[in-house]
Amino acid sequence: MTIQPLKKRELVGVPEPTDDLATAGLKLLARKLVKEATSSHQSSVIGEGEDQDDVILDLEVDGVRCLLLRAHPKTESSPVTLSPREHEIARMVAKGYPNKTIAAVLEISSWTVCTHMRRIFAKLSVGSRAAMVARLMEDGLNDGKFGPR
Repeated sequence: MTIQPLKKRELVGVPEPTDDLATAGLKLLARKLVKEATSSHQSSVIGEGEDQDDVILDLEVDGVRCLLLRAHPKTESSPVTLSPREHEIARMVAKGYPNKTIAAVLEISSWTVCTHMRRIFAKLSVGSRAAMVARLMEDGLNDGKFGPR
């Protein structure tokens, strides 16, 4: 595989309005690499069992190993178990309470609330409060305690 330097004329019409020339160039390079890598059909496998991912591209650039993986969607998520305190905090988040209010009501520090939130996010594989509440509702973990105030 040969990587050719990007020319300014190749970027015409590609960048989004907020992108600078370097960002647009990186996006174009990434698109070219993905296109070339997927067209070659050379992939190996990383992982074990059902959780394995296909390696589409394995490069070393300036001493840094770069992998492009095709992740397979997980078919079924395992049930999530929240501790009683995490469940209580999740319920309060669903009601719209900010961390400071949750901390005051539960008589814990706001740092502790943040720690519980990070653990809940990790257990549910989410990145926001709204996604956390949505995930809990769709998984049926709400026990009727979630929802508007």
